[in-house]
Amino acid sequence: MLHHEETGTGTPIVFLHGNPGSSHGWRHVLPHVGGGRLLAPDLIGMGRSPKPDIPYSFADHARHLDTWFDALGLDDVVLVGHDWGGALAFDWAARHPDRIRGVAFFETIVKPMAWDDLTPQAAERSRSIRTPGVGEEMVLTQDLFIRQAFTGGVRTPVGEDDLAAYLAPFPTPESRRPVLAWARQLPLGGDPAELVERIETYDEWLAASDGTPKLLMTFEGSPTLLIGEKMTRWCTEHVAALDVVACGEAGHHAQEDRPKEIAAEIAAWLDRHGLRQA
Repeated sequence: MLHHEETGTGTPIVFLHGNPGSSHGWRHVLPHVGGGRLLAPDLIGMGRSPKPDIPYSFADHARHLDTWFDALGLDDVVLVGHDWGGALAFDWAARHPDRIRGVAFFETIVKPMAWDDLTPQAAERSRSIRTPGVGEEMVLTQDLFIRQAFTGGVRTPVGEDDLAAYLAPFPTPESRRPVLAWARQLPLGGDPAELVERIETYDEWLAASDGTPKLLMTFEGSPTLLIGEKMTRWCTEHVAALDVVACGEAGHHAQEDRPKEIAAEIAAWLDRHGLRQA
């Protein structure tokens, strides 16, 4: 069973983190969202959730997340997703359209990607991580991938205490296997094929679900951003019932740079569409 943080009552609003994060990433967002049953799980193998001996594929994460949703009896859910958490949110919504109330997202995987969708630096890093031996050295032997996420993937590096909280779940090379698995699954150039197919399926849902409100929060001012102007245009053209709001300058791990802005835009969107109704 996944570990999760929870506060409040009413409409379930589930906050899904990405790689190499945990529910800790929502600590400055949740207090400012307002009413609702706010839940922030740690994905399997991450944060304080168990670390079973599994490949940590997207399907593995989705399966464990399904079990968590069902164990808590969550229905009429609003999802908020960042990074891989956004992809998992889209995937869950597409497979459970009768249980979803709305989806808010930022800095996530909205469609299969080409290598030239990445900056040259990001593309080179992704190629290195996918290279046998090299990726293991980069992510497993060292903890630099995690450190760099919260010192370079943000406009302002996190403090020592927060960095320690992000590092705590991954003290050994073995414990960092989920991080490497996620990093190697970025859907680039049609690979991995099974994940690309799954993304194409949730893209169909995103395009057709005009009765489900969606919110895209965008940022600027950092070379680490995943959703820039080109990807934002794609979203406006291919995602139904979409609101787009600019939230200022931030890095990829934007909830560290702009937590109050993210919370305020989520709160305004929830109220604008009446999504807090029990």
